[in-house]
Amino acid sequence: MNILVTGSAGFIGSHLCEKLLTLSHTVIGIDNFDPFYSQEIKENNLALARQHPNFRFYKIDITNKAELFAIPEEIHVVIHLAAKAGVLPSIKDPAGYLNTNVVGTQNLLDLMKERGVKKYIFASSSSVYGNNPHIPFSEADAVDNPISPYASTKKASELINYTYHYLYNIDCLNLRFFTVYGPRQRPDLAIHKFFKLISAGQPIPIYGDGSSARDYTFVYDTVDGIVRALDYIRQRDKIYDIINLGNNKPVKLQDLVNTIFEVLDKEPNVNYLPMQPGDVDITYADISKANKLLGYNPQTTLKEGLLHFKHWLLAEALI
Repeated sequence: MNILVTGSAGFIGSHLCEKLLTLSHTVIGIDNFDPFYSQEIKENNLALARQHPNFRFYKIDITNKAELFAIPEEIHVVIHLAAKAGVLPSIKDPAGYLNTNVVGTQNLLDLMKERGVKKYIFASSSSVYGNNPHIPFSEADAVDNPISPYASTKKASELINYTYHYLYNIDCLNLRFFTVYGPRQRPDLAIHKFFKLISAGQPIPIYGDGSSARDYTFVYDTVDGIVRALDYIRQRDKIYDIINLGNNKPVKLQDLVNTIFEVLDKEPNVNYLPMQPGDVDITYADISKANKLLGYNPQTTLKEGLLHFKHWLLAEALI
């Protein structure tokens, strides 16, 4: 199949492209190299995929409809990962997030409508749950109280996706990712920053008392879930659904930090700071639906994943 992957030069996107290529698909990757972090990093992410004869890449901004509609290849499936990411940056630039994450998604759906593309996978986020009192987070829970512009754009996109499913018979799976980490993780994210600070002998900041928890999910497990979602949607018609792709094992921030110190064989050195605006207390995925529908079953323990990440940092001379 010809699969369009938006955000293909990013952390998850580049891993996904490589996996799809090993499964004999043709991958059409697009990315706009948003300056949120270095284009050099993203070019490195793409290096392996670019070596494959079935990979096509276009530098395209999804907010630019003319560029998007000029893609020459036939498209059978769209996997939409491109987005402005991050909670705090979205508070500083809500309009920018609205434009990329909502208008960009709208443009992509219009492309699908025009080309008659009927299969669509969307990367949503655990952030849509906000400070949900029901634990673990279930797809059946109400998500009407997002606490950051980023979260609100993901919820809005899920709604637009439904509209296009209803009007134009586009089959859609919205996959809610939970704190994905691993090789190629964005440099602004906590685990990446913690490794670099600890390796440099600097204290790491802990926002709050260390009791906040995240459902850290290793990137290979997330990619496995996306591929399973692709297999699922290819075999079915007239579907619209929402599926959590988490690890079902939330880890307290203090425990994460202690494990990173252990992996790096360093003594703990932390600086406690107030909680940041927009941060939630816990993310915790109920993955029973993903397991039932997709056979999704994440395999990577936190320590195993952190060791993988450490080895990648060392191989790239980043620590």
